[in-house]
Amino acid sequence: MPANKRIAGMARSYAHAVLIEYKVNMQNRKIKVLVIDDSALIRGVMKEIINREKDMECVGAVPDPLVAREMIKSLNPDMLTLDVEMPRMDGLDFLERLMRLRPMPVLMVSTLTERGSDITFRALELGAVDFIAKPKMDIARGMEEYAAEITDKIRAVAQAHVRKRTGTPEIQEKFSADAILPSVAGRFFSTEKLIVIGASTGGTEALKEVLTKLPADSSGVLVAQHMPEHFTKSFADRLNGMCRISVKEAEHNERILPGHAYIAPGNSHLLLDRSGANYIVKLDQGPPVNRHRPSVDVLFRSAANVAGANAIGIILTGMGKDGVQGLLEMKQAGSYTIAQDEASCVVFGMPKEAIAAGAASEVLPLKDIANRILEHLELHCGKSSRI
Repeated sequence: MPANKRIAGMARSYAHAVLIEYKVNMQNRKIKVLVIDDSALIRGVMKEIINREKDMECVGAVPDPLVAREMIKSLNPDMLTLDVEMPRMDGLDFLERLMRLRPMPVLMVSTLTERGSDITFRALELGAVDFIAKPKMDIARGMEEYAAEITDKIRAVAQAHVRKRTGTPEIQEKFSADAILPSVAGRFFSTEKLIVIGASTGGTEALKEVLTKLPADSSGVLVAQHMPEHFTKSFADRLNGMCRISVKEAEHNERILPGHAYIAPGNSHLLLDRSGANYIVKLDQGPPVNRHRPSVDVLFRSAANVAGANAIGIILTGMGKDGVQGLLEMKQAGSYTIAQDEASCVVFGMPKEAIAAGAASEVLPLKDIANRILEHLELHCGKSSRI
């Protein structure tokens, strides 16, 4: 064999070996997490929870952002967990600077208070990907009880698309929507149109993008966003101040009105139902579905059962598969369905699975979804409300 061919073959073999080694290393690579919290107790619990997982490690646990700045430079973590309120430097100030100078995935750690929730939503606006609700009492035990949720959030946040800004507990059994309500074909009594939306990680900002573009006379909107108790009311109130439609936390048995959006309360499933000629809200405390309450699958199935072709279903950014089966059922019942595209998602999990399952009638960038909703309503209702 000529020398040049032998050398070329050796080079190809070497490149192939390097590629295999790189893939193996990437598969075995752990998520490097830096914990920033002024509570030594929280730092210790978080470090223990993280280091128990085979795919992640806590590379540092520090009391405030001033210490963290140097550790970020030296340790190059994949993501941070960041306390909201800390001494020496406020968490929001640090987050704003971080997203402007060195954008990276951040998971906020927030107290279950009204003030804590307001600050948390400001953090999400500044670029944080998601948040953990810190219990007010018996913190160590409370954090341990939510260890599976914490590590799930860390995995989701670590893979999030972050853009530069200018400016061992018991695992919950995994139920399907069958645990809350059966799938019933053909139960439609009205031509009134509805919009139903499901979202998870990154959903607070995605929902704001969609809802702020809807006109005051929009069809009624139902929203299931994965979020704990005590945060959903603050989230709804915050959106209400930004939108032309009225936004509120949903209440059991209330009538669904045009020009209104209803946010599923944390820890309650949100369902569409009917009373006579009117659509109404139902709240259900049944078991978590896909480990979530509220569950997007439950909302979407109820819309398929009650509204069918009169509903538009939208699945937005989020990790996992919650909402995929429900969106497919909506499409099969005649609903028009939309999935957010990969480029505009913070985490392309739920939409990706919905697309793969054939549940989406259309795949759109986030910025185009509201206009597509209005175009569809105009086509079927004769309304002209496009932006």
